Amino acid sequence: MLTGKFLIVSYLSPNLFWFYQAVARAICRHCYVEVEIIEGSCDPLDDPLLQNDQLDLAFLCGLPLLRHNRQAARPLQLLAAPVMQGDRYQNLPIYFADIVVHTDSHLSTFADLKGTRFCYNDAGSNSGYNLLRYQLIQRNLTNGFFGSVQPSGSHQLSLQWIATGLADCAALDSVVLEEELRHSSELAKSLRVIDSIPSPMPPIVASPRLEADTIAQLQAILLYPDPELQAAMTQAKIRSYARVAETDYAPIALAYDAAIAVGYEAIA
Repeated sequence: MLTGKFLIVSYLSPNLFWFYQAVARAICRHCYVEVEIIEGSCDPLDDPLLQNDQLDLAFLCGLPLLRHNRQAARPLQLLAAPVMQGDRYQNLPIYFADIVVHTDSHLSTFADLKGTRFCYNDAGSNSGYNLLRYQLIQRNLTNGFFGSVQPSGSHQLSLQWIATGLADCAALDSVVLEEELRHSSELAKSLRVIDSIPSPMPPIVASPRLEADTIAQLQAILLYPDPELQAAMTQAKIRSYARVAETDYAPIALAYDAAIAVGYEAIA
């Protein structure tokens, strides 16, 4: 059972932090512990809170999860991942790297992106970098496909760069993209998706310190949400939570390892 103070860190995009706070409140209601939730201030692989096992739960992208667990003496435990509403998600814990361009551009296929200005949130991102890089490898387009490649610093800034003409294309987390477009009709009019790459959904992970009964208790909160958490899930367009295991994230590892194997770690 949980006792004392419980720390949760989100390393995901801030536009759904309000929902992660709702998850924290649900844990507080059912586990009778003091829960603090904060946003990660740096790359999770550089964060002492994660590296020194000073957090209890984290909302974490699948790529840093796999990279962390490969070198950790005691790997993070996977609790569950959200299943989003919408037919494209097939009632599975998946999401997409949506390749986004400006509505008014002539770009309509992946091949059209040759010579364009590509921007990305950060090189450690699965949706913003890893999956697109793997597409370039699979298509044998690793020899200077883009005209320029620039880091924007966040998914939201990548969207703004495309909308304002500072960049031509980016690969965006579909959940982040959909949340942004729901709240900005002007942004929605400025952007369109020309391709999508599926991937396992970022999970909620737990410290290796947490015991099996605690893991089961936390999973039950997510898998069988109370009315308050269910209302927040509905607002966030989350259909349900599903159990996941590290083996479910093998496609992310495959994409990452392929880039290392061929010496194409930096998109050019």
